[in-house]
Amino acid sequence: MKVDKFHQEPNIYVGEVNIKVKNLDYSVTFYQNIIGLQVLEKSERKAKLTADGKKTLLTLEEPVDVIPKQDRMSGLYHFAILLPSRADLGVFLRHIVETGYPLGAGDHYVSEALYLNDPDGNGIEVYRDRPSSEWKWNNGLVEMATEQVDAEGILAVSNAEWKGLPSGTIMGHIHLHVGNLEKAKDFYTKGLGFDVVSYYPQAVFLSTGGYHHHVAINTWQGAGAPTPPKNSVGLNWYSLVFPNENAREKVMNQLKQFGAPLKEEGNYFVTSDPAGNQIRLVI
Repeated sequence: MKVDKFHQEPNIYVGEVNIKVKNLDYSVTFYQNIIGLQVLEKSERKAKLTADGKKTLLTLEEPVDVIPKQDRMSGLYHFAILLPSRADLGVFLRHIVETGYPLGAGDHYVSEALYLNDPDGNGIEVYRDRPSSEWKWNNGLVEMATEQVDAEGILAVSNAEWKGLPSGTIMGHIHLHVGNLEKAKDFYTKGLGFDVVSYYPQAVFLSTGGYHHHVAINTWQGAGAPTPPKNSVGLNWYSLVFPNENAREKVMNQLKQFGAPLKEEGNYFVTSDPAGNQIRLVI
């Protein structure tokens, strides 16, 4: 299945998200039965989940001394699973309606999105993109809003049976709570080299290659929101995929000049934004 142009080289995009949960078995059941991911590998405290049976999209970890998700903290707002088509979104929507699981939705002009929380309160978006030829740009910023979704229109596209997430599903973007919007914006633009592509009240959307966003940051948990404890439910880390070693090297030099933390761990490097959201830089 051909991946859309925004999630392949020469762009930098989100590859995998790793989150902490309170009960691994319970969470795995949710992500299989409600979201439709498959288990790739599972141990006592960790499970790797996939849509295509090969690539890990989401990893769940249960820390030994795990505590529930903390309020008014930085960290994960949601990770966003991108489906290949509107028909796939329709199949997913019908499945969720049939399960009775709580659901929110929004039409963002560039995309149609459904929103859920996992059993621990980790936010999940499942969406499909409209063709990029239909996106409207003004002075380098893409038009986005939150309007009511045409649920009937989405459902009408396909009456196919739900069989879990299609194999062409990828991690589309990540949206994060931060404590200081300006500092985080500087990190993502001057350090990681992302472009600002849209603004919302107390939020900034960033991307590479003209996507509507690979990363979003907000202060909706309050300016100055602290970094959550390491053993708290929520984001552990997420990965950014680079097209090659040169592209990663360039960004690492920018991060060093910016004064961001940077350390090598195996075949990847780890940095974190000013809010403490940890990022793995992979190729």
